[in-house]
Amino acid sequence: MISARGLAMTRGSREVLWNIDLDVHRGEIVTLIGPNGAGKTTLVRLLLGIERPTRGHIEKPASTRIGYVPQRFDVDSTIPMSVASFLALGANVTTDEIKRALEETGAARTLDQQLSKLSGGETQRVLIARALLRRPDLLILDEPASGVDFTGEADLYDMIGRLRDRHNLGVLLVSHDLHVVMAKSDRVICLNGHVCCSGKPEDVSQHASYVRIFGPHAATALGVYRHHHDHQHGLTGETEPLIEPATQTPMPGRGT
Repeated sequence: MISARGLAMTRGSREVLWNIDLDVHRGEIVTLIGPNGAGKTTLVRLLLGIERPTRGHIEKPASTRIGYVPQRFDVDSTIPMSVASFLALGANVTTDEIKRALEETGAARTLDQQLSKLSGGETQRVLIARALLRRPDLLILDEPASGVDFTGEADLYDMIGRLRDRHNLGVLLVSHDLHVVMAKSDRVICLNGHVCCSGKPEDVSQHASYVRIFGPHAATALGVYRHHHDHQHGLTGETEPLIEPATQTPMPGRGT
């Protein structure tokens, strides 16, 4: 869905990124991990075309459509705006499509709520619903669990996995949290200005560079959430039956 080769970014005299090679394929979840200041968000901005690299190039098919959830999303509490109005902004979508996107992200009951009154978890699910309304082939999510508690984080990543399966999406996640994303990813890229290591989570968790960055106990992060869910948690933490993809109607315009 998108590729980068020899990507580098310099700001002033500081080299933020260098020699970055990256691929994201349809149907896989790729997670970028790394310490603060590793260049994760800068790399995302380059991939999105928000900034231009100093060196290297990015390729993606002309047909690739990207849905993006930013790391920060500040809501002006003085401006009254419902979730429905927010999702309709600048988008040629129907009310039914908005409702369906919210249902897919587990946020259906926020439809008429004020955007500024949502919890952190609700806001993230609404932002992912907004990205879905673009009918993307590739989802890029920069710290999607920001402002979400530990239990909500695991459920959020479960939901992202279901969206990947349902719509055959490519997913690029950015996170500095290990315990959940390592267990939810198909492939992990450990970034610290350059690609320190990459591969399956099982391999990356044993790599010397990964251990050096995150510490000797980081390898145990992989197994924490490797189990099957037969339930999900609601927006306020209550347990609900898991809605299987087959019971939901796909977003219009998506292939399988």
